[in-house]
Amino acid sequence: MIFSEPCLFVLALIDTGAILFLLIYFVITLSDLECDYLNAQQCCSKLNQWMLPKLIAHTFLSCLLLMHGHWILVLLNLPMALWCAYEIIKVPSGNLGVFDPTEIHNRGQLKIHMRDCMIHLGYYLLFFFLYLYCLIIAFLKGDPLNRDEEDEVIF
Repeated sequence: MIFSEPCLFVLALIDTGAILFLLIYFVITLSDLECDYLNAQQCCSKLNQWMLPKLIAHTFLSCLLLMHGHWILVLLNLPMALWCAYEIIKVPSGNLGVFDPTEIHNRGQLKIHMRDCMIHLGYYLLFFFLYLYCLIIAFLKGDPLNRDEEDEVIF
């Protein structure tokens, strides 16, 4: 193990919180495009530069959990890591990235991207609180307070 369990879950909270802020940025940028505050070229270039760091952050967290032996958390994280990788891999050869300015207004792509961002937000928000719970459990493992026979708490 590289880190102690509380340190691992603090890193998981920081990583998940950063991804949550990134996804909120995605939602704000996509809604700006929807309201015509941004043009498609600006919006897509802003969003495409953050797709790979989002995948790297999620994969880094999954690898840390795997090294520490948290198999259930790894299995719960695996579908989202695979989906993020699939989004990047499935980009057609002529497009600029996951968000393409020539196709974002076609066939409801903007609504699909907004829906996907909301699903990602819900997923990472759920995992943020799951990691917070795991952090609290890691802090409380064992008896954190020294007690005498009379159950008197000594600080």
